[in-house]
Amino acid sequence: MTEQRFDVWSSGAAYERYMGRWSRAVAHRFLAWLDRPAGLRWLDVGCGTGVLSALVTELHDPDRVLGCDRSEAFVATAAAAPVTAAGFVVGDAMALPVRDGVFDVAVSGLTLNFLPEPAAAVRELTRAVRPGGQVAAYVWDYGEGMGFLHAFWTAAAATDPAAAALDEARRFPGCGPEALHRLWTDAGLADVSTTPVEVPTLFADFADLWDPFRTGQGPAPGYVATLAPAARDRLRDALHARVPIAPDGSVPLTARAWAVRGVRPPRNQPPSRPG
Repeated sequence: MTEQRFDVWSSGAAYERYMGRWSRAVAHRFLAWLDRPAGLRWLDVGCGTGVLSALVTELHDPDRVLGCDRSEAFVATAAAAPVTAAGFVVGDAMALPVRDGVFDVAVSGLTLNFLPEPAAAVRELTRAVRPGGQVAAYVWDYGEGMGFLHAFWTAAAATDPAAAALDEARRFPGCGPEALHRLWTDAGLADVSTTPVEVPTLFADFADLWDPFRTGQGPAPGYVATLAPAARDRLRDALHARVPIAPDGSVPLTARAWAVRGVRPPRNQPPSRPG
């Protein structure tokens, strides 16, 4: 199997059902950690359906927000939302369509691990901010922190051993604090720090957990879309057996992301280097 075959990003509404509701909660806590003042110019790279851009507009009274994503469908969804201070463009995170030093803050949410060259994207984020500007991002902790994805891929591998290679925990080993810190320092950023960001993912019932896996958006749903009905039913039953079901029928799990931030040094200050 080719892992990227299942990384489908073509429907903003379907993504919202699958991951958007949880990414919104993480974005809120991420912005609280950044603690930026009002009136700044923000760049949101890999903006997806515009969740992070919308929260920047709502919480930080920015001078400007520009969201950029390679998915035309996601950009269309983001642009249709009533986020008056934000604009959205289709663009490549590794070759951003912006001038040098235009922004005060450049952020990226849940995107870096899907890029073929994350280091190139971090360099582009750094290029886009002024000296003294902040560059920050967050990614899901696929290795240890994503309860519902861990349960899904464990069930998938039990019913189809070949599915184990598709697990994001295997595909994206760089979604941890050490790897993120290294990316930031290698890009010449200073004052680099990381933090975990954890949110509850409470599903109303098992259907609320399972049905978004049938939307076809993202690696796990993309895999489900390829299964024959009998194989899909076996996977559903295996997943049901592996998740905690509360007395009221809800499925209480948690999701964790790792966030990183750094500052572009002033022009007269040499860039930091990893120790």
